[in-house]
Formats: sequence, structure tokens, C-alpha cells
Amino acid sequence: MLQRLIVKNYAIIDHLEVDFSGNLNIITGETGAGKSILMGALSLVLGERADPGVLFDKEGKCVVEGIFRVKNAQVADFFQQHELDLEDTLIIRREVSANGKSRAFVNDTPVNLTQLIELSGYLVDLHQQFDTLELEKSDFQRRVVDALVNEPEQMQQYQLAWQRYSHVTRQLKQLQDQRDSANKELDYNKFLLDELTDAAFGENEIEDLDAELKTLTHAEEIKNTLNRACFQLKEDEQPIVQQIKQLQSALQGLAGFQQELPAIAERLQSSYLELQDIADELERINDGIQHDANRIEQANERLATGYKLLKKHGVQTTAELLAIKASLQVKVESALNMDEQLAQLEIEQNTLQQSLQEMADDITTLRTQEVVPFEEHVNALLKQVGMPNAVLKVSITAGTLQPWGQDQIEFLFDANKSGQFAPIRKVASGGELSRLMLCIKSLVAQSVALPTLIFDEIDTGISGEAARQVGVILKDLANAHQVICITHQPQIAGKADAHYFVYKENREGKVTTGVRLLTQEERITAIAQMLSGEKPTAAALENAREMVMN
Repeated sequence: MLQRLIVKNYAIIDHLEVDFSGNLNIITGETGAGKSILMGALSLVLGERADPGVLFDKEGKCVVEGIFRVKNAQVADFFQQHELDLEDTLIIRREVSANGKSRAFVNDTPVNLTQLIELSGYLVDLHQQFDTLELEKSDFQRRVVDALVNEPEQMQQYQLAWQRYSHVTRQLKQLQDQRDSANKELDYNKFLLDELTDAAFGENEIEDLDAELKTLTHAEEIKNTLNRACFQLKEDEQPIVQQIKQLQSALQGLAGFQQELPAIAERLQSSYLELQDIADELERINDGIQHDANRIEQANERLATGYKLLKKHGVQTTAELLAIKASLQVKVESALNMDEQLAQLEIEQNTLQQSLQEMADDITTLRTQEVVPFEEHVNALLKQVGMPNAVLKVSITAGTLQPWGQDQIEFLFDANKSGQFAPIRKVASGGELSRLMLCIKSLVAQSVALPTLIFDEIDTGISGEAARQVGVILKDLANAHQVICITHQPQIAGKADAHYFVYKENREGKVTTGVRLLTQEERITAIAQMLSGEKPTAAALENAREMVMN
């Protein structure tokens, strides 16, 4: 429940503090005194967007603080999820600076606006005049019925199953699109793959063939040069190898006469051995080279195929060509395997859909069971609030599976017992919507763990006995919930457990709003003024006293 509201520097509020009771709190005051401004300040605490234009003092900052006492499992879960410190007293503070920046704090820990809105949803239900528009929306109507069903675990299980079903459905659609795209390319990719497979190039084969062909086409020139080199090294009249050997022996013979010669002789010996080895290697290479016209033709044909494929695929090497072949292999196999994957996903989707349908049928049964007593209770309350001829009927029709089930829920309304029911949005007036919303919320509040209900002028368009009955309903609500209600109706004000009066005063040349808790005698006077004007008659005072005492 909301224990205290502290407002500083907001609109025409300089500074005020209000302590609320845990039952029915009534707020009254002249039009324009600041009652709705008070609710606007509270809305900041509940996560409404800040407007720097509402600052009372443009040089200072606006601070609104709500102090709550909480014993709510949802609030405890919120604090645990966001790693906040939970205490018995919960303090929410909102600060708005002159430049428009706002900050929010929960127990002095900064939170963002999304977190604040989530938290406030577990603490307060703020019903303002424009909120009756929610009643016209099918989503709100469904949530009302579900709140009365009050089976959150069953709904949660359905929603988890729906998430899995939606995920599988998305996967199936993506895979179907991929298959359709892959099938368009499959024939061409298969043709390319078959072409590369038939070519059967090995690693570096094109590069090796190119080198081999150069050797084969220049075989005669190569052999002539190698023969000449081998001859000069080993078989000439004075072979180079033999000459090096002789020089080495001669220098070795002088080694005892000059200390540097042994090293040079050793180097000549190494050169001799190296030239001997070179000569042997050249002979081996020479023996392996033959002019082979058939092999040249084969190599030319093979290279022509390789060059054609390189050009076709826009690459330069055999390795790149083999990488393309591997990629095509994956694409073709993937396309051929998609049908099997699709079949498995379709089986899973059908299984999930069947399970969802069974769960949705169970939820429909629960909702249908709740409709008749809900209609009876609402229609009884409508008579109580001065609408004896009004009838509400709930229509549930089966549709396609959705995140909330299969039901399309619509509230139908007949204001005059005509037997002609139509959607609320088409036939209910503003005053009728306000009273209907009160009746519905009074029933829903019994099923929802919402400690504080706030009504801003829910009595629009009613008076007399209807207003008194609205007061009775609010009083009943206040037995289990904290209720804060702004009203112009004396019949409702008379039901208050705590009656607050909002007024304007001139302070240091500025008009400001103040709030005070009325004593019993002050309440009687205030209600009498609501009945007959600023100077109440004796009859009005007596009537007001009776309202307060009863």
C-alpha cells in the first residue's frame, strides 16, 4: 500500500506530504484546486514520462517520492531479478531537472524507466477518466476474464509451449525458403560439380602440368645444354673437375711452406666434391628428359581443360578450383538433405500444435466456466450503481491459436434491455463506461494481488443513489485493498476512512496547492458544501452528518 506521497516543486505544488490510510482514502476539493495535479505527481513515481514544463520553480528540480509497504511475491521476484535490496518499506523517488532529464530510484538505487513501470504495475492500479478506453479493447477484456480464471501456471505453460511452437514454425519457414532457393540453383550447382568431378584435378596438378609441358617442349635444348655441361665438367680433354682436383693437390703440397694455403686447399677440395656432385646430378636429369610427343599432347589437353575451368570460375590456382568443388559439394548435399530436415520439423510442428490445441481447449473451458458468474456479478453491480436496465454479456468465439490461446473475447452491452447486444465501444456512453469499469475492477481486484487501487473521478456522469452505490462498492473494495479516490460526489466522500481536502492558497505572491486530512467535523462541513454550496444550509449539514455517521 501507498503510505506516504511527498511532492516538491511540481506544477502548482511547492511542497506537500500526504499520509494515506490503508482503506478508503477520498480526495475532494474545488475544480482546479490541484486534485488531478496530485495524481499527475503520483504518475511520475509510477513511470510516466517527465515534462520539465511542470516545474513550480524553474530553477530547481522536481522530486516526487512514494513510500510503500509491500508484501507481494511479484515485487520480491522483481527485486531478486534486478539484484535490488528488498525491505519492508519500499521508497520510489523520481527527480526531474529543469533541462528535462529525469532519474528514478528504488530504495536509493538508480533504475531505468522500463524497470520502474514494471515495478509500479505490481503496486498500484491507477484508473483515470481516459482509462475507460481500455475497456473497449479486446486485449483488456481477455485479461479481465483471465484474471478471474486466476490460473497463471496454466497460462504460463501454454505461453512456453507457444514460444517453442513459434520458434519451430519460424525455423520451418526459413528452411522452406532456403530449400526453394536451393532447388532453383540445384541443377546448375550439380552440373558445375559434375564438371569438376569429371575433371578430377589433383592438388597443384595444373601448376605441375604447366611446368612439365615447358620441360617437354624444350627437351632438345635442355639436353644439349646438359650434355655440354657434363662433358666440360667430366669428359673434356682437360675436365673442369679434374683441373680442380689437380690444383687442390698442388696447393696441398705447399701447405708446409705457407700457413694459409691448407685452408684454401680444403676449400678447393670442397669445390671438387661439389662439382663432382653437380655433374652426377646433371647426368641424372639429362637421362630423365625425353622428347615425348604423346605426352606433350596429353599435357596440352589436360591443361586446356584446367585453364578453361579456371577462367570459368574466375580463379587462378588448382587449390582455388578444388575449394569451389568442395563448396559446391556442400551446397548440393545440403539441398538434397533439406527434405529430410523439413519432414522432421513438420512432425515436431504438428506435435506441438496438437499439444497447444489441447491446452487451448482447456483454457477455453476455464474461461467459459467463469463467464456466467462474471456476467451475473457485473449485472448485479450495474443495477446497484444506477443502471437497472443495463446488461453485460461476454462473447467467446474460437479462432486460430495465438499467444494467449484460441479465444476471441468481446464484451457486449445492452443499456436498455432491448435484447440488442453490441460491442461496448459502439453503444456505451462515457458515464456508463466509468461505472462498468468500476464494477469490473471491483470483481477483478478479488483475484489479483494488487494492494492499491486509485480512481480519478470515476463518478463522472452520476449522482444521487447511483453515486451512493458507487461509494458502497468502493467501501467494499477498501476492505481488502487500499483505495484512493478523487471525487466530486458527497455520497462517495461520506464513505471515506480518510478524507483529504485539496485547496489553493497564495504564498509569497504565488498560488500553491495544499492538502490536509479533515477531522470529522471538517468532513461534515466539506460534504455539506458539496451538497449545497460554500455556505451550507442546516439541512445540508444534517444530511452530511448522516452520510458521515452511516
